[in-house]
Amino acid sequence: MKSPCNFLVFGLGHDSLMWSALNHGGRTVFLDEDKSWIDTIKKKFPELESYHVAYDTKVRQADQLLELGKQSECTALSDVRESKCRLALKGLPNMVYEVEWDLIMVDAPTGFMEEAPGRMSAIYTAGMMARMRSEGETDVFVHDCDRPVEDKFTKALLCEGYMVKQEGRLRHFTIPSHRSKELPFCPA
Repeated sequence: MKSPCNFLVFGLGHDSLMWSALNHGGRTVFLDEDKSWIDTIKKKFPELESYHVAYDTKVRQADQLLELGKQSECTALSDVRESKCRLALKGLPNMVYEVEWDLIMVDAPTGFMEEAPGRMSAIYTAGMMARMRSEGETDVFVHDCDRPVEDKFTKALLCEGYMVKQEGRLRHFTIPSHRSKELPFCPA
């Protein structure tokens, strides 16, 4: 892990204190779908910076969302808040869009049943935030890549050409800034 760094984590879990401690001196921010869970964790660990995220997708919509994700409104480089792509998470605190994240972990939202929100928007948004940084690159990790949705979305939207490694169910991508030089959405 790069430390200290700006570390964004989709998911607030029992391992959150460890992630924050490993990034000593850096900024670690957690995003979670469950307000009551955030409240529970904040009572135990008030030092953890966490925010609620509302998702408007369902796992059962994954195939149609993947097709949308390949269209020009989703592959065009733009601030996520201004994106016309349905996959873009636009309701996050402004600070989340303004920080240049060195490391992003996608380990939420819930994605193991048809009516769950799934990780489609989190994967897409992580990839676009990485592409929008002013320079350099962002390491993006996605957990549960053994599941069909995470497998397809990471390969298509984070791009197989940016994949560094897969270890078990965890996939690692290094995505360069697309602002400092003109690059295709995915490398050839």
